[in-house]
This record gives sequence, structure tokens and C-alpha cells, in this order.
Amino acid sequence: MSQDHAEIRDAVARLCEAFPGEYWRGLDRGRRYPEDFVTALQDAGYLSILIPEDYGGSGLGVAAAAAVLGQIHASGCNGAACHAQMYTMATLLKHGSEEQKRTWLPGIASGELRLQAFGVTEPSSGTDTTRITTTAVRDGDDYVVNGQKVFISRTEHSDLMLLLARTTPREEAAKRTDGISVLLVDLREAVGNGLTIKPLATMINHATTELFIDDLRVPVSNLIGEEGRGFRYIMDSMNAERILIAAECVGDARWFVAKASRYASEREVFGRPIGRNQGIQFPIARAHVQAEAAALMVDSAAELFDAGQACGAQANMAKLLASDASWNAGQVCMQTFGGYGLAEEFDIERKFRETQLYQVAPVSTNLILSHVGTHVLGMPRSF
Repeated sequence: MSQDHAEIRDAVARLCEAFPGEYWRGLDRGRRYPEDFVTALQDAGYLSILIPEDYGGSGLGVAAAAAVLGQIHASGCNGAACHAQMYTMATLLKHGSEEQKRTWLPGIASGELRLQAFGVTEPSSGTDTTRITTTAVRDGDDYVVNGQKVFISRTEHSDLMLLLARTTPREEAAKRTDGISVLLVDLREAVGNGLTIKPLATMINHATTELFIDDLRVPVSNLIGEEGRGFRYIMDSMNAERILIAAECVGDARWFVAKASRYASEREVFGRPIGRNQGIQFPIARAHVQAEAAALMVDSAAELFDAGQACGAQANMAKLLASDASWNAGQVCMQTFGGYGLAEEFDIERKFRETQLYQVAPVSTNLILSHVGTHVLGMPRSF
């Protein structure tokens, strides 16, 4: 870890001190968005960390963004309310035109605009993105978009959204990944003019929604890159997403381990600290080892991403290892605290629910294993 990243982590940790467990518990009960927390991160420049300095950002890489999000979670907070503004940058930065960057990035960097929504998943396609049915048909200077999206987070708290739609029917495309395009949607104009947002209640406070799109007009000038090549473009954002969420999972795991080890050292049963018992101590130690191993995989994936090298396999493996590490650490922490782990005041049950999400999102464990089996190990595809 570079000194710069250590300094970033220290600064983020200090910021997070202003948002203790009571803050998050209150939001959780009321299903409210952490507006104050997101604003504080924006004002400190962390949400624009990937935006080049020419457009008002910090011009740092995914490794630095991972340091920010990892520390947020290690501090007991939750970066899911705003992490999309980091990973959506990959598509816009790498494939957007200079005019698009000049139009949108300064406002995003300053906090005037939020790019928090990533419209990919659909009810019928799930993780098979090539089978999305949302269409964008050219009509003069606009695309007319129709379709439905689900599990799209933060659309109610975002000004802009990256939207994936088919501009060529799947059966007419040369490859199943062809004919898909990325549009930048201005939600301030779209809502009520072809876009309807329906909140979805979930196990965690995640600001998740379902989108209904009926004859929504999006200017052709908002097309990112070339028409029909959007699937390739979003892979940059998806790899960044997996790396950054893996960093969050490592942060969660470290939080669970710190919480469990401290409690095990203080809690006495039968006249001795429970941490003396190998049945308590060893699972906590193993959770620590797993978390630190996952952190190395995250660092490796981030380094490749920032160097512009292929990192799909590493991003997927980082996400799998880190989500498993956080889930295991959560279970260990819960077992260490026993009944107290279920009490809201200790924040364990909240973090336990939050880290469960990453067992299935943004990509399922089985799909990661399939990717490794076929693309890394060369075995035949199962689908």
C-alpha cells in the first residue's frame, strides 16, 4: 500500500467518525438515503477521485478509489449509497467523447450533478446481459427508448444514469454481444416524460428501484461511443465495479474481525476471556487471514485496471474472494457476540445484512466460477 493510499485511508477514517452507528441505524429504520454522508464525501473530493484534473477531479486511479471505499466499510459505514459514481466513470472516461466529458464531468466533480445510476439489469435477463429487451430506436436526433429495468439503485438520488439498451435486435446481430448501446440519460428531464421510477423494498436500505420506460426520448448526442458496441464499453465499468465492491467487502471483513477480536478479549465467561478459547480465537484469526488474502487480490486487480491491462479474471476473483471473506467474517463475528450480535446497538446485524448482498451482486458467485472455468482454465462453456 502506497503512502498516498495510507493518507487517504486515514483521512476517510476521520471523516467517518462523524457518522457513527447511531447515524446508520436511524437511516436503516426509516429507509432513508444517507444524504449528509454522501455530501460530506463529495465535498471532500472522494466521489470525483477518478475524474481527471482537467475536468475538476483528482485524477487518481481505481486503487485510490478502492482505498476510499474499503476504509468507509472498515469504519462501519456504507459506501453503497455512492460507489456507482466511481465505477460508472470508467465507461464515460474511456469511451465518451471530449464534448460529453466537457459537458458532464465538471458538474459531477463539483457535486452539482450526480451520476449514481447504472441501468443494466432486467427482470427477464438477469445476469445474461446479452438478452436485455429494452430497445432504443433512432428517430431523427433522438433515440426512443422502451423497456423495463430492475434492481437499479439510487435513481431517485441521481441526476444522470448510464442506460444499456438494444439498438439492433439480438437475432440480427453478428454476435450476441453486438447491437447493444450505452446512453447517458438526464434523469431530471426523463422522470415523468417516459421514465417512471418505482422503489423496491429489500432486506437492506439500498435505495433500489424498478424502472418503467415508455417512449423515452434521449438525444443521439448522449450516445456513449459507437452504436452497438456498448456491451464492450460497460465491461470497463463492470470490472471497476467488481474491484471496488471487493474493496468494500474487505473493509467489512476487517470491521467484523476488529469487532470480534476486541469483544473476545473483553468478554468473560466462566471466569476467563472467551478469546482464550481456541474455538473462538481460531475462527477470528482465520477470518483475518482470509480478509488479508482477498485484499492482495483486490490490489492486484486494481493495479492491472489502472495500467490499462486486461483484468476481467482478476476483478472477478477479487470479488469472489472478498465477498466470501466478508460473509465468513460476519458469521464469525455473530457467533462471537452470540445473542448480542442480533441487537441493533452493536451494528453487527446491520453489517451482516449488508454484506449478504455481495454473495449475489453485482455478479453471482456461480457466474464468476463459470468465467474462471471457461476464460481462465479453458473448459467448455455450460451455457
